[in-house]
Amino acid sequence: MPQFQRISLVHYHELGLKGHNRAAFEKRLMYNIRTLLEDAPVEKVTRISGRVLVMYLPDADTDAVSETADLLARVPGVARVSCGFVCERDLDTMYAAADKALREAGAFSTWKVVARRSHTDFPVDSMEMNQLVGAYLCERHPDKPVRMKHPDVEVHVEVVQGHAYIYAQSIPGVGGLPVGTAGKVVCLLSSGIDSPVAMWRMARRGATCIGVHFSGRPQTASTSEYLVDDIAHVLERFGGIARVYVVPFGDYQRDIAGMVPPALRIIIYRRLMMRIAERIARKEGAKALVTGESLGQVASQTLDNLAATNAAVDMQIFRPLIGSDKLEIIADAQKLGTFEISSVQAPDCCTLFMPRSPETHAKIADVEAAEENLPWKEWVDEIMDRLELHEYRCPSSYKSAKPAQVAPSAAQVGELSSLS
Repeated sequence: MPQFQRISLVHYHELGLKGHNRAAFEKRLMYNIRTLLEDAPVEKVTRISGRVLVMYLPDADTDAVSETADLLARVPGVARVSCGFVCERDLDTMYAAADKALREAGAFSTWKVVARRSHTDFPVDSMEMNQLVGAYLCERHPDKPVRMKHPDVEVHVEVVQGHAYIYAQSIPGVGGLPVGTAGKVVCLLSSGIDSPVAMWRMARRGATCIGVHFSGRPQTASTSEYLVDDIAHVLERFGGIARVYVVPFGDYQRDIAGMVPPALRIIIYRRLMMRIAERIARKEGAKALVTGESLGQVASQTLDNLAATNAAVDMQIFRPLIGSDKLEIIADAQKLGTFEISSVQAPDCCTLFMPRSPETHAKIADVEAAEENLPWKEWVDEIMDRLELHEYRCPSSYKSAKPAQVAPSAAQVGELSSLS
């Protein structure tokens, strides 16, 4: 059997609905993919017929190609990744490539051919290609019947821009929009299950995510910080996080615990966290705060307590998980790959100086009265001077990229512009 160059075709759906802005979204997706595949066995990434074409190096092995395709499927903006081959527009060669693609598609019982010719300079039209390729595959797979509706496998044969692209294996993508198309947000990021999922959902909507982790240090060990770093490396694989600010918060919690009524401690902790996150957001040029709160899940997440927390800041607060139950959030964390990390028990600020009976229906006036003697403005200034910064690779945030990625070069800008 002839050797064919392996490819992945990256399909997108929502980007195609963007009208006049479509080109900008496509350019961002292209740039994100190129950056994230820097270390992959890839020869080039280009756009072809409304999709992104990833061509692998001739010596790329099957496992490396499979790993790269799995990574592509996790990149926000990608609806589906199809793995196959590119070959010359010669029928015998196309037959062999179609057979190879079908054999690599995994276990199946039924199949069909879906052929498409984009240019009339190829003499065989789409319907005839369907018939010819289908007849060849019937001979090669006599025990596998053709089914026109809902087959197990579709063998796609596309003649586009001087070549034939043939594939049968497709991996579902995460969908959404490319990271970097919806501005910046600052996400309160713990080592627990919920907040990484909230950040992931915002990244899928195109936001560049900045994390803020409130550590119980020095009142607790720094275990949660190591877990957050592990979580960030998971999110980093698909460009879902740019940087994390670590806030040593334990001493301030201790001071609050000694100065306010026990029932209101959690609300006042949260209000101070929001003020710090808002200051970081303004420093970063972000336009919203994000939390992993789910309505009614714990005492601080009732409607009254959320309202009391919101009142501490002027910036809009997004809660992507507000209507999700714990089982749904766990399922997303497992898909994301953060669940096992988040399941490790670690002392953090969330469990520090917890009252025995926290208030579940706080009144804003009572909370503000309890805060009256707290030097929270001075605390926020002190904390901003003590922030610890950790950078991660994110294509939409040049500040966090490798030196060669700090900004697109003139050649890259020209290349991206030529795609529109």
